[in-house]
Amino acid sequence: MTENFDPVAHNRAAWDREVDSDNEWTRPVGSEVIARARAGDWSVVLIGYQPVPRDWFPAELAGTAVLCLASGGGQQGPVLAAAGADVTVFDNSPRQLGRDEEVAAREGLAIRTLLGDMRDLGAFPDASFDVVFNPVSNVFCPELAPVWRESFRVLRPGGLLLAGFMNPDIYLFDEAALERDELVVRHRLPFSSLDLPEAERRQYYGDGPVEFSHSLTEQIGGQLAAGFTLTHLVEAPHHMDPTGRYMPGYIATRAVRPG
Repeated sequence: MTENFDPVAHNRAAWDREVDSDNEWTRPVGSEVIARARAGDWSVVLIGYQPVPRDWFPAELAGTAVLCLASGGGQQGPVLAAAGADVTVFDNSPRQLGRDEEVAAREGLAIRTLLGDMRDLGAFPDASFDVVFNPVSNVFCPELAPVWRESFRVLRPGGLLLAGFMNPDIYLFDEAALERDELVVRHRLPFSSLDLPEAERRQYYGDGPVEFSHSLTEQIGGQLAAGFTLTHLVEAPHHMDPTGRYMPGYIATRAVRPG
C-alpha cells in the first residue's frame, strides 16, 4: 500500500467516511452550546474531553483572528465564532468543513472554511492570525516541521499556537493485546499504521485514516525550532484506549510567536 501512497488523499476520503459513520468528532454542536458561547459561557477542547484553560486564550476574543487548523467538524470553530472570534476553519475533509458550514448557516455565524493540507497554509498571507488552534490531528500527518513553520508564519508577533497531539508511547503496544485489555510492547517508534501487514491494518484500522506517531522532538522540539516560545504544557489520559489507566495519551501545548 505504501508505494505511490498519498496520505492526504487517503485521509481526506477516510475522514469524509467518518462523518458518514457519525464519529464523535464529526458531530456539530447544538444550538444550546452556541447560545451559551454568545453569552460568554464557552469552552473548547484540544485533547480528549479536557477543556482548554481560558487563560490560554487572549483575554478578549472579540475580533481575535483564529485559524482552526485541521479542526473541522462543527465543534471548536462555531463555539469560538459565537464567543466573538473571527474564525477560519482549515481542514483536509470537505465533509468536516461542511459540518462547520452547517452550524454557521443554522446559527447565523460568520465562519470561513478552506480545504487543504495542514502542511501548506499558502492560502494565507504572513501574520494573518492571532491564534492558531490545532486540536489532535497531526497524528494523521506524515511530517510536522512544515506544520509548525507555517503556523509560525501565519501568526502575528505575540500570536498563540494552541496544539493538541498524541503521546507517541501509546503506539508501542500490540493491537490484539489491547483488545484483550493487555499492554504488550510490540512496535518500534516511530510507528505508522502503514507499518502493519495489510490484513492486520484492515482488521484494526479498517478503511479509517492512516496514523503516524511523532516523537516529542518533532512535536515540542519542532515548535521550538520553528521559533515558538513554549509557555504551557498539560497531559491527559486517552479516553478511548486501555493505556489511559496507566499513562497520558494526550499532550496539549501553548506557545507564543515572539515579537
